[in-house]
Amino acid sequence: MLRLVKSSPDVIKIEQEPMIDSGNYYKQVERYAEQIRKTSSADEIIRILDIVLSMTKGLKLSDEIFTAQEQVKCAEQKIKSLKNELEQLRELVQIDQMTGAFNRRGLDDIFKREAARADRNAQSLGVVLIDLDNFKQINDTLGHSYGDNILINLVTIAKKTLRPSDTVARFGGEEFVILLPDVELEDALTIVHRLQNNLIKNSLLQIDERSISITFSAGVALRSFGEHQHSVINRADRALYQAKRTGKNRIIPALI
Repeated sequence: MLRLVKSSPDVIKIEQEPMIDSGNYYKQVERYAEQIRKTSSADEIIRILDIVLSMTKGLKLSDEIFTAQEQVKCAEQKIKSLKNELEQLRELVQIDQMTGAFNRRGLDDIFKREAARADRNAQSLGVVLIDLDNFKQINDTLGHSYGDNILINLVTIAKKTLRPSDTVARFGGEEFVILLPDVELEDALTIVHRLQNNLIKNSLLQIDERSISITFSAGVALRSFGEHQHSVINRADRALYQAKRTGKNRIIPALI
């Protein structure tokens, strides 16, 4: 049997615990329930539920509760169901609810995974920072609801254009980060140009009796071995600034 041991306020260890009888089982469950009530971390709650589920499976049934096996099975199913719901909630916390892209938290987790894989396999990782051009003007002219639809449309087109292994995340406002695993700079630029063209073809607007297309500017950086997330995004940001300063609707590669 497993047991949670709190060695510090932020650290929980799992230790082996002898099998318990039914009387102690309910006391343990109440203790873990109290721990759940005191935490707001979905990860910690899932860990606690794993322990309770293990206790439930390994419970020594006395004669008194042997006839209540169905209740034990029902409790086990409820714990599994709650755990699944929490895992789904944890995924939702990583998604920008309006656009369906990953949010900053989701981006952080995916970057760590992709960066570790890139270092392990001696592969590159493309990091693209894009910013919609003249977005404030469009918001002011057509309203924020229309602006929201433009952001949603961008993410929809990006998901159709990018490779299955690529990731699009909302970085803030009208800025987005795209991660391109195992790609050389020339190929990364080609992918971003394709996205740019697809966005222009699928986003014509009528403003002041003029037809305009939604465009974006972008900075594209290749992550160096061991390079931190903030460093490579800052390099992409400097390239994005250059693209904005030299006329917008441009894609600029970042310097090493």
